[in-house]
This record gives sequence, structure tokens and C-alpha cells, in this order.
Amino acid sequence: MDAKALWQRYQNWLYFHEGLGLYLDVSRMSFDDTLVESLRPKFDKAFADMAELEKGAIANPDEGRMVGHYWLRNPDLAPTPELTQEIVQTLEQIEAFAEKVHTGAIHPPQASRFTDIISIGIGGSALGPQFVAEALAPDFPALTIHFIDNSDPAGIDRILTHLGDNLVSTLVLVISKSGGTPEPRNGMIEVKAAYAKQNLDFAKQAVAITSVGSNLDQVAQTEGWLARFPMYDWVGGRTSEMSAVGLVPAVLQGIDVRAMLQGGKEMDDATRVPELENNPAALLALSWYFSGNGKGEKDMVVLPYKDSLLLFSRYLQQLVMESLGKEKDLNGKTVYQGIAVYGNKGSTDQHAYVQQLREGVPNFFVTFIEVLEDRQGKSIEVQPGVTSGDFLSGFLLGTRQALYENQRDSITVTIPQVNPLTVGALIALYERAVGLYASLVNINAYHQPGVEAGKKAAADILDLQSKVIAVLQKEKTALSLEQIAQKAGAAQQIEAIYQILRHLHANQRGVNLKGDLGNPASLKISAG
Repeated sequence: MDAKALWQRYQNWLYFHEGLGLYLDVSRMSFDDTLVESLRPKFDKAFADMAELEKGAIANPDEGRMVGHYWLRNPDLAPTPELTQEIVQTLEQIEAFAEKVHTGAIHPPQASRFTDIISIGIGGSALGPQFVAEALAPDFPALTIHFIDNSDPAGIDRILTHLGDNLVSTLVLVISKSGGTPEPRNGMIEVKAAYAKQNLDFAKQAVAITSVGSNLDQVAQTEGWLARFPMYDWVGGRTSEMSAVGLVPAVLQGIDVRAMLQGGKEMDDATRVPELENNPAALLALSWYFSGNGKGEKDMVVLPYKDSLLLFSRYLQQLVMESLGKEKDLNGKTVYQGIAVYGNKGSTDQHAYVQQLREGVPNFFVTFIEVLEDRQGKSIEVQPGVTSGDFLSGFLLGTRQALYENQRDSITVTIPQVNPLTVGALIALYERAVGLYASLVNINAYHQPGVEAGKKAAADILDLQSKVIAVLQKEKTALSLEQIAQKAGAAQQIEAIYQILRHLHANQRGVNLKGDLGNPASLKISAG
């Protein structure tokens, strides 16, 4: 395409939202008018599906749930007055609680102020708060946040060691919808033990963010925790940043969540427009559909050219991949849908994997995230007439051009600066794009059967571990792996038993392995 035609295509497909100062450029996605026209009926259906979802239709049929994260930033849209009131009151309660923490009206028993936060969660209960903290927390936040988002003992130890004596003034957020998810439950037990070790009253420094009536909610109520905030069954983890899950840690750090909610609301309004060319989420969904042939055949590479947006690609990994990665469609047909997401920040990527993006396997499309404001205040010149920010902008525009010249497609999202309004808008933009794309390919974006299958498999392994330990404790002589498997009633699971025993042995958990460790069949195993 010659320069004049390309400039015209850019103008034809450039979206701009004046209130948010947000641009979306899909002109470097090489779809043609024929594809666009063929997809219009699908988009008409997708717009109708989203409208019904927001009115309270059961949009997650597998679990019989409404999907209402949109109501969080515009409570008046909730399907009942009771829900509207609950959303409004919860936000007010969160802000009131944070205000008391900041002033010291609520403080730990052995300190005048809280100084730090440990946020314990997994998946959406961690990724959203982490992204927002990295993007928006002040340089000197009201409270400094630390995340326990895994069941890694060394990782937990590292957080607790870094806190050290500050544990006395650390507030703990335990975030779990059911209270039974292993990772946050384990983190809570580990942190409770650390508090007990320092003779601290955990309950007087703990907050639960969970479903009303859950196991965690009952524990928090019985033990007299500082506060409890609700999680709703109509908000999935990956869309929960603007619920108590994300709002509590954000407000405590001093982030303007009202502005974040306003950004989400303004983007929701923009993405309700039932016209493809004037709906930024629909333009994203169109681009994804084209690039992957409606089957996710190409990966999404997310490159934010701003340090504070480093975690945006990680946040989008869950939002996109957990929502769209589905084996079956809504009719029960096997379709193997999904879009793989990965990313790194620019211009770090110039020295990492842009070589492959330009010249390697063409199995991707790029999304550039551009921020127009370089910094607050003026920049020095690093060479005559050129600032560091000019270089950063040049790297982005140059990479975009270099990819285009080699027939590599890209999308560019541009925001004026990184602030609560624009971050809220980015979150809402991609939430809606996921919903529209899911309708285009006829899948349920709001359940996660694969995640549940993984949880069940992990539970089965732990059950097998209990059986193996019981066998070893009962026997007086060393046994082979095969003998242990037979006695545990798990003759088909010798490999898993070997891996369990190897782990227990490495951690001095009362298991002795004798023989050639590289030859599992030679091992003799005993308790001790």
C-alpha cells in the first residue's frame, strides 16, 4: 500500500475518545472491507448479547450466574435497587475504613499507625491489584503493599523477612471468594503463624474480602477481624479489579479509585455504541478475529512503552486467556478457542525479542501501548533537540513501522498519561473486547472449567500423598515404588508417587530414599 493510501486508511480507522484522550489505531491490521462486511451480522448479535448481559441476563449458563462487573462503575445500571444500593454502600464503607486507617483511628494494637499491607490472593485477586499498584501507587504511598500470590514457601518467607519488625504495623488483606481456595488459605495460615511467632494478634490486623457467608467470612466474623468486605458471585476474579478486591488495596495505598471507576464508566459508555467503527472494543475484537482467523491462530504480544504499565501484559494474560481459552462452544461443539498473550515493556523489547517479531515466525500480532506524556515537568535534552522521551516514542513508532514493512500486523492504543482515569478505561476496554469477541466465536467467556480441573487434579495428588505416607508409617521395612503403589491402591500412579516421595525427601519430611536417585526403580523407601 502506498504512503497516501496508508495515510487515508489510518484516518479511516483511527478511533479517538475526547473525554479520555484515548486513541485506538487498528489501521496496521490488514483486514479488508470484505471481512468487515461479512462480520457485521455477528457484531450486531454481539452488541445485543452485551446489552442483555448488562440488564442481568444469565450470561454464565454453566454456573447460572449474571455477569455484572459493569455495574461496579455505574451502579444505576444494576438490575435491582438492592444491588445498586449494595454497590454504593460497599464503596462508601471501603473509603470510610481507609480514612480511619490513614488517620490512625484504626491502628494495630502495638503501633500508632499501619505502615504496610500484605495482600493475600491468587489469580484475579492478585493480578489486578498488582497491576494497579505498579501503575498508580504514589512514590510514597500511604501504606506500602506486598503481595503473597502463590503457595511458594520461599516466596512467603521473602515477604515476611523484608517486613521484619514492620509486621507489627502491617495490615493483612485475605482475598478469596470461597475461603477454600488453597493458595490464599495457605498464605493466610503462613502469615498467621508469623504473627503468632512475634506475639501479635492477627485478627486485630486482618481484613477479609470474600463472599458473604463463606468459610473465610465466618472465620473473620468469629475471630473479630478488623473488617469484612463482600465479593459478589456475579463478578468473576479476572474482572474484579473495580470491586472490593481491587478497591480496598488501592484506596489504602492512596490511589484515587473514584477516578478509576469514572474511567471505566466512560469507556463502558463508549463501548456500548452498537456501531463497529465507533466502538473501540469492537475494533479490538475485529482485529483479534481477523488476525487469528476466528480461531486464535496468532498470539497477542502486548508491548506497553511505559515502565508503570509493565504488568499490563500479565494482567491481560488472565483476562484474555482464561476468558477465551475454551474447549467447547455454547452449543457443546469442540472448538479449542483462545488467544495466547505475552509481552514485555518497550523499549526493553528492542533488546529482547523484536528480532523474532520482525523476522521470525509470523504467528502473532502486536499491541503497542503508547503514553503521550513523558514525565511530569520538563525533560532535559540528551542530545541537541532530543529527550529520553523522544527516544522512547521513536522506538515505538520505529518498531511499528519496521514490523509493518515486513507484513507483521499491529494495534496501537494511545493514552495521554498513566493515571487512575486512563487505567480504569484500559481495564474496561479490554473487558468489553473480550466479551464481544467471545460472542463472535460463540463461547462462554465467564467460566473456567480448565482451572477447576487443575484444582481437582492437585487435590487428587495431595490425597495420594496422604495414602503413601500412611503406607510408609505402617510398614517396618523399606519398600520399592511398586510395592508402595500396590499397598496404596494406586498401581497406575507410580510416577506421581515417585515425584511425591522425592519432594518429601528433599524437604526432610520423614521419607528416606536409598539407591540411585536417577534410577527410580532401584530405590528403597522408608519412613524416618
